[in-house]
Formats: sequence, C-alpha cells, structure tokens
Amino acid sequence: MNPMRFAVPKKGRLEEPSTRLLQQAGFQYERGERTLAVPVRGRNVELLLVRADDICELVTDGVADLGITGFDLVAESGANIEVLAELGFGQCRLTAAVPNASDIAAIEDLAGMRVATSHPRVTGEFFAEKDISIQTVPLRGSIEVAPKLDVADAIVDLVSSGSTMMLNGLRPVADVLSSQAVLVRDRAAEQMDEVDAAVTLIASVVAARRRKYILMNAPQSAVGEIRDLIPGFDAPSVVPLADPTMVAIHSVVDVDAVWDVIPQLQAAGASGILVLPIEQLLL
Repeated sequence: MNPMRFAVPKKGRLEEPSTRLLQQAGFQYERGERTLAVPVRGRNVELLLVRADDICELVTDGVADLGITGFDLVAESGANIEVLAELGFGQCRLTAAVPNASDIAAIEDLAGMRVATSHPRVTGEFFAEKDISIQTVPLRGSIEVAPKLDVADAIVDLVSSGSTMMLNGLRPVADVLSSQAVLVRDRAAEQMDEVDAAVTLIASVVAARRRKYILMNAPQSAVGEIRDLIPGFDAPSVVPLADPTMVAIHSVVDVDAVWDVIPQLQAAGASGILVLPIEQLLL
C-alpha cells in the first residue's frame, strides 16, 4: 500500500514550529540536511520536506495527501483546498502600506495607483470587493523596496511585527488578510485512515496548547464558587482528601484565562495551585 504523504515546510518561518508540532503529535522520523522525503517510524506515512509555497500545488495535484502551509498561500493559490485546522503559529497579516511621505491616508486613496505584491490574486480580490481600481505589480521578494525604486506607489506584503516596513520607511494603511499556519487537504481527495489519524493527532496537540491543566486544594465549602470559575468541559473533578473539610479540584482552563483566574481562585480559598501543560487533548 502506498504511504500517506504529508507535505511540511522545509525552510522559512514555518519550518521549526511545524517540526515541533509533528514531534509532539507522535510523528517519529529522522531527516538529513538534504533529505526531501522521510518515512515516519512505525506508520505508513511519508513526510515530504518542501517549500511552503509549493505545498498547495502538491496537495491539489494529489502528490501529497495532507499539508502544512500558510493561509495566505492557500488563499493566493485559489485551489480547491480544505482548511482542516488553524495551527496557532506563523501568525501574520497581509498589509497594504505606503511610504511615510505619501499623502495616502486611507485604502480608497490607492485608486489608480500601482501596488506591488507577491499575492496578486488576494490583493486583486480585496480591492475589487471594495470597488477600488488599482494596477497590480506582481513581485517576488524585497517587496518593501518597490516604492523606493519607483516600481510601485504602494505595497501589499506580509507583516509580523511591522519592523521591516518601518525600517524601509513604510506605514500601514489597511490589513488585507489575516494568516497563520493551517493544516490542509484537497477537498476532492479520497478518505484515508492514515489521514484521519494524522488530523486527529495534530488537532489534539493544537487543542492542548490552548489550555492548561490546573490542580488545587480547597475547602469543601468553596467548591461551588470554584466550579463557577473553572467549569472545565462538563464539570471539574472534585476528589476528597484525608481532611474531610478539604478537597482536591482538577480542571482545564484556557491559556488566556490563567492570568485572571488564579487570583480569583486564591480569593475563593484555593491553595497549592498547580498549572501544568497538556501534551494532547481530544475534545
């Protein structure tokens, strides 16, 4: 039986977090510096180590059954690709920007202007939806210098922190698209057990990263108040202790809620509070 082929980024900003995700999900493999395809130990799965830019095409051509790439690349490809999960890393924005000295203040001011971008499809659709006519200038790499070279009046480029744009004397005008790493497959692909298993494992890691496991001791009288603070999925686990007036309470909380909820738990009477990472979580 042919292996399930999983295309993952070999280089760039998505490589390292993709590798960590696969390892945490249980994909065991060894790769050499120039390796393009590696088997996953104990599974009928082969990883294809390729550029993120090529993954949409490999998936739609049936070369790969699954892929990890940026949502901006999925949108730009225009392919019949299904986004199975957002992976929570590689966050960035596709942003329209102009030189600091430009008189342009709003996206409407770009009407009739030349806009350089490596995402001509997404850029064209964005401006068309707003009924703004522009001249798209497709470029690859170093988009930020296009206005300095008088190749374009504005750019649409990927931004993480915005520092690169600032260094090149540019200021943002509007966000065109929000992006992050996503797990994808071809909508027309046949179902495969190995694909379903891989999707489940990866989703379990993504879900776990968004939550923390929290344990504490508390007076029996405080259970109701603490349950309201950290309800978990259905209800927290309440375990009797040797002291009949005390219990241990276990629950799961969202990562973003931990900062606020711990002082509230202390105020409710909780003590010995432990906050632990979760490896995998099936919802």
